[in-house]
Amino acid sequence: MRILHVLSAEFFAGSVAYAVQLAEAHRAQGHQVWLLSESDQLPTGATQLVAAISNRRYGQRLRNIQRIRQVVRAERIDVVHAHSRAASWVCYAALRSSKVPLVSTVHGRQHLHASTSLFDIYGDKVIAICGNLREHLITEVKMAAPKIVEIPNGVSFPLAAPEATSGEPPRLAFIGRFNGGKGERAAALLQEVFPVLLREFRQLRVALIGGELEHLPAAGKVALQQLQAEFGERIEVIGFTNDVPGWLARTALVIGAGRVAIEALGAGRPVLALGEASYEGLVTTASFPAAAASNLGDISAQLAPSAVDFAALLAEARAFLQAPQLVPAALQQQVRAHYSLATVAARVLETYQAARMRKAAPSFIPVLMYHKIPDAPLATKHQIYVTKENFEKHLAYFKKQKLSPITFADYLKFASGELSLDSFPARPIILTFDDGYADNYTNLLPLMQQYGYRGVMYLLGDFDIRYNKWDVEIDPTEPLSKIMDLAQKRAFVAAGWEIGAHTMSHPRLTTLPLPEATNEIQRSKSELEAALQTEIVSFAYPFGDINDAVKNAVREAGFALGVSTDTGGMHIEDDRMQVFRINMFPNESTSSLFKKTSPWYRKYYRWKRGK
Repeated sequence: MRILHVLSAEFFAGSVAYAVQLAEAHRAQGHQVWLLSESDQLPTGATQLVAAISNRRYGQRLRNIQRIRQVVRAERIDVVHAHSRAASWVCYAALRSSKVPLVSTVHGRQHLHASTSLFDIYGDKVIAICGNLREHLITEVKMAAPKIVEIPNGVSFPLAAPEATSGEPPRLAFIGRFNGGKGERAAALLQEVFPVLLREFRQLRVALIGGELEHLPAAGKVALQQLQAEFGERIEVIGFTNDVPGWLARTALVIGAGRVAIEALGAGRPVLALGEASYEGLVTTASFPAAAASNLGDISAQLAPSAVDFAALLAEARAFLQAPQLVPAALQQQVRAHYSLATVAARVLETYQAARMRKAAPSFIPVLMYHKIPDAPLATKHQIYVTKENFEKHLAYFKKQKLSPITFADYLKFASGELSLDSFPARPIILTFDDGYADNYTNLLPLMQQYGYRGVMYLLGDFDIRYNKWDVEIDPTEPLSKIMDLAQKRAFVAAGWEIGAHTMSHPRLTTLPLPEATNEIQRSKSELEAALQTEIVSFAYPFGDINDAVKNAVREAGFALGVSTDTGGMHIEDDRMQVFRINMFPNESTSSLFKKTSPWYRKYYRWKRGK
């Protein structure tokens, strides 16, 4: 893809580091990347362009808008990624009449004024860096939940944590900016915490690391001068440095929030998480999820007073210095996995693709769900069949209405840019078939080939299952329905169909212990790929049975999409792990086919059924 990042880079804040690391990760994958900001000296190999993005004067805003339009046209940009409210404003204006999508990463709470709610300036997709921020955007900014994706800041951790520097005196480091809310926290530490600790622990050193030290509040500057006069070189005023990893190696305990705290924990350094919003305390394996939701203390979900109990912080710091301890290996691994740059970069790229497809295909794309295609009606309670004769009527209707069947694999190629959006069909439809019944080979495949159509076949990973035992085990009166053999399944691959996974044995996944459900999901992908020699990109939940844990397991297994039954968003890109599918029944009429393939059907269904 051709990606343009627009950001405010008056100083090297965490949002700038985030943009630079994303740029480098995507460049390493072969994508072309441009950065437009106040600086052309950022540590990246991406093409750097200069514009005063932080300047909000109307004249400069107009110049920034023109500059973005110029770059987008000249460089044939596929997606624009904004990293501040100022950047989102000018990008929104620049792209309003364009087919180029806008993605915004929101790094902190947004000011709650009229224009925040009146103008949806953040674009087609919004990345919230933590759970509290996502809640704030939904409840206070009134942003539509489906457009928000929660993806943390990515960090490029070294392969091994740095060894602690031997022979160093015990050191406590405050790492962060010294302006704004963090400056106020630093001032309070200088007044209420550091003097006590320096007097009690006579070997202790306190390091102050971070930019904007000149903007430290006046009370903090006075306290700092007093500490320097009393403790001399034990107060280390470092200011901004590019060697944060080196200082972490020389530090026993870090006080900080956001990216600083993440890097410290990933390096194996204990952290007292203190940010602009809250004090999360000493981060442990148990407290990490809650701390991560606030971006390690930086972001609250609701507008509320942010008073900190510095006496409690002092007590925790004192207890730690009396009995220093290492970060447990389990916590370090948890942090490294959660903030892995490779994982984050992949999810951001997926978000770019989602924004691209929302722009290219804003309407609901019907995804129809079929099962058996028998020669004659079946004596069954489960109306999950359409006879061969009726199914041919469906295909004739689709052809007459100029509906163009595509697969999810096709959809992903359009999303990634492998296929040009110029060739994306005007009226796409996705035809899916679950379980792999033998009549799909004898009846379905010839009919689809006759009409020049391809679909998505969801198969079990256990090739020894040769009939619908999941139905028969529940109801012995249910007639046996034969499953295709391996050669028949391979015929669908040869015909250009997409094969999707449907677990190993068709269980209700939410009723299983999560490790067992995860095994069903992961093995189905690997077994199908090995036996059929085709890439498996989508997964169908048996019985439409789904919860958040199962969805996460599907994502972590490497699937790009998960398809449900009767639940899901208004658009595929509302939630790729829960794509809404439409049940097809034996006696569909022309009017029901019209309804179920119409762009308004999903909205109608939600209104009628509340799903």
